[in-house]
Amino acid sequence: MVGAGVLSLPYAMSELGWGPGIAILIISWIITLYTLWQMVEMHEMVPGKRFDRYHELGQQAFGEKLGLWIVVPQQLVVEVSVNIVYMVTGGQSLKKFHDLVCTDCKSIKQTYFIMIFASVHFVLSQLPNFNSISGVSLAAAVMSLSYSTIAWGASVDKGKQENVEYGYRYSSTAGNVFGFLSALGDVAFAYAGHNVVLEIQATIPSTPEKPSKKPMWKGVVIAYIIVALCYFPVALIGYWAFGNAVQDNILLSLEKPTWLIAMANMMVVVHVIGSYQVYAMPVFDMLETTLVKRFHFPPGLMLRLIARSVYVAFTMFIAITFPFFSGLLGFFGGLVYAPTTYFLPCVMWLAIYKPKVGSLSWITNWICIILGVLLMILAPIGGLRQIILEAKTYKFYS
Repeated sequence: MVGAGVLSLPYAMSELGWGPGIAILIISWIITLYTLWQMVEMHEMVPGKRFDRYHELGQQAFGEKLGLWIVVPQQLVVEVSVNIVYMVTGGQSLKKFHDLVCTDCKSIKQTYFIMIFASVHFVLSQLPNFNSISGVSLAAAVMSLSYSTIAWGASVDKGKQENVEYGYRYSSTAGNVFGFLSALGDVAFAYAGHNVVLEIQATIPSTPEKPSKKPMWKGVVIAYIIVALCYFPVALIGYWAFGNAVQDNILLSLEKPTWLIAMANMMVVVHVIGSYQVYAMPVFDMLETTLVKRFHFPPGLMLRLIARSVYVAFTMFIAITFPFFSGLLGFFGGLVYAPTTYFLPCVMWLAIYKPKVGSLSWITNWICIILGVLLMILAPIGGLRQIILEAKTYKFYS
C-alpha cells in the first residue's frame, strides 16, 4: 500500500497549506478505506463465485462488454503511469545517491541514471512469472517503511529551517489555485492500492463458514494503520521543517546525515524496482495475449523478449523526456487514480446492491462519487500546467 507517492506529500502540503492539507489527507484516508471495504465485500457477493480481477467486478456491475471498456483502459493507464513515474523516481534517487556518496565526481546527467535504472528492468522483465512475488513484496514493504521513517526522522533532526514560510507558495493567484489542484492529484496518487486488492484477496482460501473477506479486512485495517503512520508524519513534519522551500521529493531536500539519506535513496531504488515489475506484469500479460490472438504472433521466447523490451524502452523514453515527479503525480493521480480508488467502487456498489434512495449507504456513495469526479476533472489541470511550466525552463535530455 505504501508507494513512492509518500515522498511528494510534504510538497503537496506546501501547495495546500496547513488547514486544507491536513483535512484532505484525512478525508482521502477515510474515503479510500471505505472504497477498499466495498471491494473486499464485493469479492464474493455471488455465492460460489469469486471476482479475482477488477474488470470481472466491472462486468458484474455494468454488463459483459461495457464492464470491460470501463475498467480495462483505466487499469492499463494506471499501470503504465506508475511505471513511468517509477522510472523517474528510480533515476532521481540513483542520481541523488551518487551525488551524496561521491561529492568530487563529475556530475552525470539524470537521463543516464534513468537509463541505468531501466537497464535492470530489461533483464527482470524477462522472468516468466513472479511465483516469488511475496519475497519482492516483503522487501518493498520493509524498504518503504524504512525510507518513510528516515524522511520524517531526518526532518525532525534537521529542525525548523530559518525564515521558513508557510503562506501561499506562489506569488500569483493562478499559481496558487493550479498548485492546489495539482496537489490533490499528488495525494490521490499516494493512496493507490485498489488496483491489486482483488488479486491479493484471490490468494486467500475461502469457505462459506470462513469467507476470505474476514482475514482480508483485518489485513486491510492493519495496512491502513501503517499507511497512516507513514504518511501523516512525513507530510506534516516534512512541511514543518522546510515550509514552502520543500522539493517535490522530500529526500532531495534532505542532505545530512549523508550516509542515512544516501541509504534512504537506495531503499527507494530497491522499492521501485520491485514495484515496477508488479505493475508491469498485467501489462505484459495483456500485450502478449493481444499479439498472439489478434495479430497471430507465435507465442514463445522471441515474442516475450521483443514485446517486454519494447514496453520497458517506451516507459524509459517517456520518463527521460518528462522527468517531472510532482507534475506527473498530479496529472496521473487525478486522471486515473481518482476513478479506480475514489469512486468506481461506489458506482459498482450502487449498480449491484441498489440501496434505497436517501438511505445512509446511498448518500455516502454519492458523496464519494461527487468528490471523486471533481478530483478527476480538476487535478489533471493543475498537474498538466505544472508539467508545461517546468518544460518551459527545462532543457530536454539534459
